[in-house]
Amino acid sequence: MTKLRLAIVGAGPAGIYAADILLKAERGFDVSIDLFEQLPAPYGLVRYGVAPDHPRIKGIITALREVVDRGDIRLFGNVHFGTDITLDDLKKHYNAVIFATGAIRDADLEIPGVDLEGSYGAAEFVSWFDGHPDVPRTWPLEAESVAVIGNGNVALDVSRMLAKHADDLLPTEIPANVYDILKASPITDVHVFGRRGPAQVKFTPLELRELGELNDVDMIVYEEDFDYDDASKAAIASNKQVMVIDRVLQQWRQREVGSASRRLHLHFYAKPLEIVDDGTGHVSAIRYERTAPDGEGGVRGTGEIREIPIRALYRAVGYFGSPLDGIPYDEKHGVIPNREGQVLHKTDNTRMYGVYATGWIKRGPVGLIGHTKSDAMETIKHVINDQGNWWTPVDPSEASIIELLAERGVEYTNLDGWHNLDSHELSLGEAEGRTRIKVVPRDEMVKISNRS
Repeated sequence: MTKLRLAIVGAGPAGIYAADILLKAERGFDVSIDLFEQLPAPYGLVRYGVAPDHPRIKGIITALREVVDRGDIRLFGNVHFGTDITLDDLKKHYNAVIFATGAIRDADLEIPGVDLEGSYGAAEFVSWFDGHPDVPRTWPLEAESVAVIGNGNVALDVSRMLAKHADDLLPTEIPANVYDILKASPITDVHVFGRRGPAQVKFTPLELRELGELNDVDMIVYEEDFDYDDASKAAIASNKQVMVIDRVLQQWRQREVGSASRRLHLHFYAKPLEIVDDGTGHVSAIRYERTAPDGEGGVRGTGEIREIPIRALYRAVGYFGSPLDGIPYDEKHGVIPNREGQVLHKTDNTRMYGVYATGWIKRGPVGLIGHTKSDAMETIKHVINDQGNWWTPVDPSEASIIELLAERGVEYTNLDGWHNLDSHELSLGEAEGRTRIKVVPRDEMVKISNRS
């Protein structure tokens, strides 16, 4: 029987779901899958892109673990595509490759002052507080007043982590260095800015409710933002999610505030115009235009300019994909050009046979983790039906890739290694009455993974 040797680059939800769907699909051939991940540990943004106080969302790791632990997928961690292994290597040893590398960079925010000292991308901050091995161990949490630009779930994650007291994060898997820096933070006020109104936000009710549950943090909303137009009223009446969000915000309007040591302000109808320089190259304020409903669910400028003093700013306006060596890349959208997961040459939109994409690198950073599964199904359908266009590898043996990595001195980790690291982190947490404490340095992760 014909056998498909498939490489998947990226061991987050998108890559793992794609492997699982293919292995369970009806097909007329055998399958052998190798999963490559540039980090020493699997699970991608579920491990390194979800705030540590989100155990319910992190519960998806349980489902991913069941797939990986089944034993019919090989994991190669700490392997970087483009250096440790190339597209030419994959062609020599596999019939096809699926790229599931996600989107981990911050999207651009094109306003003056965005490059000032004290202006940060949300993705960088999330990577830091999640203990990503490739970001610095330190973070300059020195500001009392901070701005967050964005009205999506990442903006709320960042805002919550800034406003939350560090001791309230101790039950989570927060790394020790992150706890120490958050504990010393002098922050008193977090200002969240959204261009549109409360009925047009992009975050989910769960995320919003969690903000209101923060200990010793007042939720500040402004009466001027709740003079709804007909389009907003219609959205609240017709969409259950918007209705719940409105209900939460209406409850906050009734709360007494003033007793907490920290405040989280939600500014709607606020279009950022400029990050103001203090004269030394550092953030000193955010300047924004007050907007108003346009009657159709959007907003228009009012010409009223406001300014709020801040000393740090976080841009949470979306993630962006990164280019991959030898693979077409759409610079405008941060994705691999594709048709239903089949990768296309940029010049003429013809097929790049044997190469596929799934997840955020395929469709952009939109949708929740659950959407990744249906996305992978679409890509896998084409992998199965494209059998006549697969590559013909010179050496498709399973041993060949191990020999190649050994020749290059790549200190990769495997599934047993992940189990070692996982057990070690759990034991570190148990010793302190916590669920887990993450190991942060890459070399330490690899050492623990590969110990016999």
